[in-house]
Amino acid sequence: MAIVNFAEREITCKVVYCGPGLSGKTVNLQQIYKTVSPDRRGELVSLATETERTLFFDFLPLEVGTVQGFKLRFQLYTTPGQALYEASRKLILRGADGLVFVVDSQKERLEENIKIFESLKKELSYVGYKFEDIPFVFQYNKRDLPNISSIEELNSALNVDGKYPYFEAIAIENVGVMETLKAIMQLVLAKISKR
Repeated sequence: MAIVNFAEREITCKVVYCGPGLSGKTVNLQQIYKTVSPDRRGELVSLATETERTLFFDFLPLEVGTVQGFKLRFQLYTTPGQALYEASRKLILRGADGLVFVVDSQKERLEENIKIFESLKKELSYVGYKFEDIPFVFQYNKRDLPNISSIEELNSALNVDGKYPYFEAIAIENVGVMETLKAIMQLVLAKISKR
């Protein structure tokens, strides 16, 4: 839930990047950090293992401007993708205003994408959310690699009704990263404005 501070005239929204391990969630935040002007972002906090796997989460605060006299801030988080960190993911999902699911497009990762996506829905219900009520975007990452699933295959497996926006990305090259971020921000703001 967005936090509205009337005294400080600030609105803070939380967006969580989810997906299987090594799908590119942390790389997304690193590219956003490099792209956004330092006066509009805080420090990127990352807690990773020696092999660069996210241990708990990554965090990046952004200030995106003013809406009706309120400063608008987004806090971007990633979740660890490995199955054993389910408890951590549930904690991080609490208070989420929007979700980005970063898909690893490689064919051999399709089943893992599906498994983590289904787990995400369950984890959201555990923390009191309905998946259908949260602004959501897919990012089909690693489109530059050989042996990737087609967009049709990914949509057929994950975005069955085709109701969620999706973006092709090569996060390591900052392709599709800002487009994904912009889309989820717009969806979150549209939902907040309805309240």
